[in-house]
Amino acid sequence: MIEQISDLPEGTLGFCLSGGVDRHDIETVLEPALDNAIDQVGAVKALLVFAEDFEGITLEALWDDTRLGLRHWDGFERIAVVSDLVWVNQAFRALALLLPCPLRLFHAEGTDQARRWLAESLGTIHLDQQDGQVTMALIGRLDPAVYRRMDDDLAHVFSHHPPVRLLLDLRQFDGWQGLGAVTQHLALIRQYATVPNQVAVIADRRWQQGGLRLLGHFPKAQTRWFDGEHLDQAQQWLSHSGA
Repeated sequence: MIEQISDLPEGTLGFCLSGGVDRHDIETVLEPALDNAIDQVGAVKALLVFAEDFEGITLEALWDDTRLGLRHWDGFERIAVVSDLVWVNQAFRALALLLPCPLRLFHAEGTDQARRWLAESLGTIHLDQQDGQVTMALIGRLDPAVYRRMDDDLAHVFSHHPPVRLLLDLRQFDGWQGLGAVTQHLALIRQYATVPNQVAVIADRRWQQGGLRLLGHFPKAQTRWFDGEHLDQAQQWLSHSGA
């Protein structure tokens, strides 16, 4: 059976799965709750708790669950799975490689930890405009939702402040949460690759190779990489167009 977990923050859905799960459980509990939540917030955070006596899903329910998952493939911001069942954890580890959102496994006693992970802010992107320069700072571990939230802001900045002198600050960047975030990142670069006329990347040594590859995506811009300790040099270089 499937029971919906109450007392979760807005935008977060939780379900406890125990015993056997059949089509009736999918159609009466999981599907309507998920459809309604995604219609309201666009992308949800999901908490899945598997009881010790969870036996699996019938073939009919599995088919329904697969259809539901495909319909809402991009409807999850992140997923937390709480389980001590080896076969369940193995299945979700394999699924995590395909999902466009972050998925994290927690032991049975880690439900509170899973709730905190769903509630916390994994990462963010800060935009700043000053003296004709646009600074885009990537902070923490970024998930797909960060890029979706930034889309309108970036469109506004890049359309109202030409020509763009862009500083990409990776000094506090810790990477991406899942393949979906990487895909969103690359799509963002493709969308705005021809807008800046100067691009500087400032990063610690661990991101040097990645920073240099990133600069290669801006074919019409003057580009330069700076070590993380040299923010002043990066800003000065950008302030002299054509330098």
